[in-house]
Order: sequence, then structure tokens, then C-alpha cells
Amino acid sequence: MPVEIIDPQQAVTVTPAASRHFRDQCRQSHEAGIFLSLKESGCTGYKYVLELVAVQPEASLAVALEDDIVLYIDAKAVPALQGMVIDYVRNGLNHELQFQNPNADEYCGCGESFSIREDGA
Repeated sequence: MPVEIIDPQQAVTVTPAASRHFRDQCRQSHEAGIFLSLKESGCTGYKYVLELVAVQPEASLAVALEDDIVLYIDAKAVPALQGMVIDYVRNGLNHELQFQNPNADEYCGCGESFSIREDGA
């Protein structure tokens, strides 16, 4: 079985707008980065979890963002997140993070959870 080497810079793409949002959140909370992981949830399977962190969590990959802010990705979640784009968009008066994940298969009706393609995780 071949060993897959994953470049964290290619695992998840963060748009400039999302990077600025993460930077603002880290500065307000005086944290060094954001930790991205998956959690079992909802009727479909998983949800994204973002946490502000002061240090790199164990078993995580680091993606450098602007102004020394780092996105840490849970190493166990990388196969399910590979190729994902995180964007921060404005819809009218609302702002939200959007996760465009090519490995996500089905989404629940309320939008809280999603499933992962069998070959994606």
C-alpha cells in the first residue's frame, strides 16, 4: 500500500477574505491560529468545527495564512477536507464562512451536517 504524502498548503485553500476574517478573529481573542476539524453531528454525519487556539494542536497540519496567522487542520480530517476552499462572503447584511468541499456528498435539510463520499474519507 503506497504512503500518501499530503502538502498542507494544498489540503485546504483559504481565500483572502476568509484569511482576513481569521486574522481579525485571532487578533480579537489574542490567539495564534484557528483549528479546523470534523465532528460527528446531525442527521447526515459530520460538521466543521473551528476553534481559536494559542498553540498548534497535536496531530495537526499547519497552513500559513497572512500576518502570521495559522490554520491548523486535524490530520485525521485531511482526507475528507482535501481540496476544500474556505471563503468568507457577504450576503446582504450577513457575513458567513462558506466551505466548498469536493468530498462532501449529501447535506441535511437544516444545513448543519453533511456526509463524506465513501472514497473521500
